[in-house]
Amino acid sequence: MWELIQSNKRKSLILFLVMGIILLFLGYFIGGALLGPNGGSELGLFFALLLWSILSIISYFAGSSVILSVSKAKEVTKEVHPQLFNVVEEMKIAAALPKMPKIFIINEEAPNAFATGRNPENSAVTVTAGLLSKLNRDELQGVIAHEISHIKNRDILYMTFAGVMLGSIVIISEVFLRGMWFGGGSLNRYKNRSSGGGSVQGVITIVALILAILAPVLARLLYFAISRKREYLADASGVRLTRYPEGLASALEKLANNKLDLHAANKVTAGMYIVNPLKKKGMKLSDLTSTHPPISERIRILRNMSQGAGYSDYQNAYMKVKHKTERLIPNSVLDTDEKIGIRTPSKGEEVIDKKNYRRILGDLVMNVNGYSFVNCACGLKLKIPPTYKKPEVKCPRCGRINKVSPGNN
Repeated sequence: MWELIQSNKRKSLILFLVMGIILLFLGYFIGGALLGPNGGSELGLFFALLLWSILSIISYFAGSSVILSVSKAKEVTKEVHPQLFNVVEEMKIAAALPKMPKIFIINEEAPNAFATGRNPENSAVTVTAGLLSKLNRDELQGVIAHEISHIKNRDILYMTFAGVMLGSIVIISEVFLRGMWFGGGSLNRYKNRSSGGGSVQGVITIVALILAILAPVLARLLYFAISRKREYLADASGVRLTRYPEGLASALEKLANNKLDLHAANKVTAGMYIVNPLKKKGMKLSDLTSTHPPISERIRILRNMSQGAGYSDYQNAYMKVKHKTERLIPNSVLDTDEKIGIRTPSKGEEVIDKKNYRRILGDLVMNVNGYSFVNCACGLKLKIPPTYKKPEVKCPRCGRINKVSPGNN
């Protein structure tokens, strides 16, 4: 496992440096195009480096807080959803994480989840209310194991930094292109600034235009290519923790059938979710521009793990489904991989029908938003909003007076 983490770190560093070089080249040529080759390129390089540094510092120390805030995620206590806390604790122990991740819920019906943070000591797992009300325990365990694996594999910091790099490149490119467009879009005014007909200035401006168009595309391709591999690795690590590939496969199947939009997601955070939250009904994203591998492919790989739940079993299933000999998992990990059997499914799994789904979702959303629940002796569950300040409430069915206390459920 240590070798896998080190391999992840090396790939993250390479990607970070390559995207950094793209950003600096972009700043250098845009600075030369806007301010002239005599000092303008150096100034553009300086501003690109400054932007990169500032956003990287913010990402390292407050990136997860920003992402959670943008995603409208609310931190919750164990009383809100005991099963979720139990499953996260189980997977934290199985993965040998040094600290329990914080748990957040997004009040949206679309089922999805992601992990964020700086390191395993400072991490968070976020799920939507729709995910909790749609999945049974085995399926929930599969999703949580996947997200815990992102934390253990040191993916969370990479995703934050890579997103910042991509965002910086897009911002600089769009500002330059918009400036060219609204400023007249003519190269002649740049040529006239310099002596000798402005040939050097014209060349720099053309290069800047080409970079401004291509740099965001190249950065996205790099970002997405590595992101997709990390999803496969998180699947492999996740089923190793649960010893039950069908749990994650079934969960992914339910998420694939989701037709609802996740409004809290955006282009920057999309790559962090377990499935692409921006995929619209009827839209098919190409393999080159998708942040995630095809869900159907991930499900087939998991369901081909009939011999065990170890890394070797996942690698064999991966090669069988993909018809490739590519090594997704390092040989050093495969050579030392222990045999892990597949456990039986949990007993007494509740079948969640549409009626139960709506009831569970409604209660969960109310709980997250601070509602209290009082069970009257007549069998009616009273849902008390946080604005209700009286110590007692009358049951509308039987007329009994029930005491109200904060956190009642």
